[in-house]
Amino acid sequence: MPAKSKAQQEAAGAALAAKRGELKVSELKGASKEMYESMSEKQLEEFAATKRKSLPEHVAK
Repeated sequence: MPAKSKAQQEAAGAALAAKRGELKVSELKGASKEMYESMSEKQLEEFAATKRKSLPEHVAK
């Protein structure tokens, strides 16, 4: 499943970096921390790999 916004893609990238040990989990905040706790590494890879060019900055709830 691809990310729906640039913010979501960026949060997934941060959570993925933490899963891989490239970033401290304590440095995560908000959505990236939630993603780290609730998603697998494969799911995070799919979100983080989304091309940003056509994505909006944020998606309205």
